Parts: sequence; C-alpha cells; structure tokens
Amino acid sequence: MTARRRMLETMLFRRPDRVPLQPGGGRRSTLEAWHRQGLPADVADYNEYAYRLSGGTLPWPAADSRFRVNERLIPIFEEKVIEERPDSRVVQDWKGNICEIGKEFTVAHLRDAIDFVTRRWIKCPVENRKDWEDIQRRYDSDDPARLPADAAALGARLADREGYLQLHFSGPFWQLREWVGFEGLCTLFYDDPDLVREMIAFWESHVSRLLRRTFEHVIPDEVHLSEDMAYKCFSMISPAMTREFILPTWKRWGEIIRGAGVPVYGMDSDGFIGELIPLWIEAGINMCDPIEVAAGNDLPAFRRQFGRSMAYRGGVDKRAMARGGRAIKDEIARLRPVIDDGGFVPSCDHGVPSDVAWPDYVRYVGLLARATGWL
Repeated sequence: MTARRRMLETMLFRRPDRVPLQPGGGRRSTLEAWHRQGLPADVADYNEYAYRLSGGTLPWPAADSRFRVNERLIPIFEEKVIEERPDSRVVQDWKGNICEIGKEFTVAHLRDAIDFVTRRWIKCPVENRKDWEDIQRRYDSDDPARLPADAAALGARLADREGYLQLHFSGPFWQLREWVGFEGLCTLFYDDPDLVREMIAFWESHVSRLLRRTFEHVIPDEVHLSEDMAYKCFSMISPAMTREFILPTWKRWGEIIRGAGVPVYGMDSDGFIGELIPLWIEAGINMCDPIEVAAGNDLPAFRRQFGRSMAYRGGVDKRAMARGGRAIKDEIARLRPVIDDGGFVPSCDHGVPSDVAWPDYVRYVGLLARATGWL
C-alpha cells in the first residue's frame, strides 16, 4: 500500500495495511540537543533512523507530495532590524509586524518554523482603514506566482503520486489576527463588526479563487486550514461568535473542496478544541490536529462524543515523551483504543520540544511503531 493510500484509508476509517507512522517533527533546538545526545549529524531522516534503531525493517514510506500554492502577500514586507537592544532586537517581519525578539533569533525565524520563538508585538500591519486598503493590493489572487510555473505539467505528474498531497491555507481567524493582532481582532469583533465581515469576505474570496485555480491542475488528498483559535480551556472567541462570523466561510470553502472531490478537509488549532469540533463537523471538516493534551483535549473522550464524524492527527502528550520510560508507555496505551478504532494518526501533539531526549524519542518511536503495526 502506498503512503498516500495508507493515509487516506486511515483518515476515512477504512482498512489500511497499517496506520501511518509519523512520530513528529523537531525544530532546530531539538535537533541540536539530539545531535549532542547521539543522533548522528549526517542522518537525513531521524524518524526513519529511530525506527531502524527500534528494530524496524519495513520499507520507509514515500515523502508527502508537494504542489506549492502561495496565499501570502506579494510582495512581502521588507524584513529588517529596526533597533538593537542589550538583550533583544526590534524587527519588521515579512508580514509587516513590528516585534521584539531575543538576540538568539533572526528575522528569518519569524518567516519559517525554524525554532520555537517568543516575541512581543509592537505594531501590526493593519491599524486603520487606509492600512486595510493598502494591504489588499498585495493579495492578487490571479498573480501567476501563486502557483508553480509548471502547474499543468506538475499536476499531470502528480496524478499517479505515491505521496499524500496536502494544500495548506490560513483560516479567517488566523489571517485577520495576522493583519490586526490578537487583541486588535478580539476588540474589533465588538468595535467594528462590519470591518471584520469585510476582511473575512475578502479572505474567503482570495482562498476560494486559489482553490479553484489549483483544482484546474490537481486534486489534492487534503485541504488543511490553520486557525489556532483556542486557549487552554476555551476557544478564543465564543462558539456563538464563531458560528456567526467564521462558520459560513468554512462551509463555503468546504463546498468548493467537496465539489472538487477532495476527500479530507482538515483543521489545525492549538488549545482546547472540544467546543469547536461540533462547528467543524457542521462545516464539513472531517479531520483535525494537533490535539494538545496539556490543553485538556482527551482523544478517547472525543471519539466517544463525536464518533467517526472526526478523524485526528497528533494527540501524543509531549510531556509524557519528555518524561520517557513508563510515562510514554502509558501514553501510547491510553491512545491505543483510538488507534485501533481508526481515523487516527498518532503523533506528537505539536512540534517536538528540546526537553525530549533522543534516547526517549527512540523509545517512543519504537512503542508507536508497535502500536501502529510497523513492528
């Protein structure tokens, strides 16, 4: 079974030969720690290497397929350092944010997920109506640069792909927060709801056009949204407000996605998502991740509550991974009923942090490989 077919069979509650083995991904600080702890510097795929160390002999699956779709500003803002301070620097990132970061980071850390970066926002790119009018000019949905230069040929080659193909887009909450900031967005819902609706409509149209342009060349296996709209215990805006402002866009995108024959419509949000899952199901979304355990998400409880209306990726408590030993063994056992029930690809419930030691990660990969049928 190809990696693509295995993922689809799992996500759609069918009969995969085994559950995909996708333990997780570390960032720069994690890999630097692992190299000090025994991971050879020349290893290209540390997950496969950990699997082999655990006794795994099955062929490693093909990497995910790629079809790049650029939803971002064109052109992006100039990335620059504005001020050097004794222990930090003030920078402008590619989105037009002015923020303060530690000396150990560069502006590039804010563009790509190089490492875990804390920052303090000073100014956001949209603070008034003029800013809003100006920034819209950077989102020409028909710009040829938004799709690969060889989109038609690449789409033809991907028709018989072995790797799973996902398209990623920012959801309305995520994108509006990028423009006006978190606090600015939360107050804007009350202070100027018409502007919120205008911004959401603009973003809905932009992504809709990109979806339609892409589907002319290739039908992916999944369209995945990023929202990150929940705290530890609750969503960042109420379910009622989510229903009023955001659910209609999720539904309209879902109609385009389903109409094109895309089987998986996914959603990413950190934090506690229990009160959002019913809205996602209503929107036609049938998979979500990363299911952070520290935020109170309980996957076995979600499966009992929502049944097979929702599939999941993630869900393995990074804190148990860091504790290692019995803790990670118990964590895999906790999730085993959901693994066996289908519709679940277990993985770290976010990026793997540097407090997860390399020997413990290898142990975790071995336990996960056994639970998913790879050992």
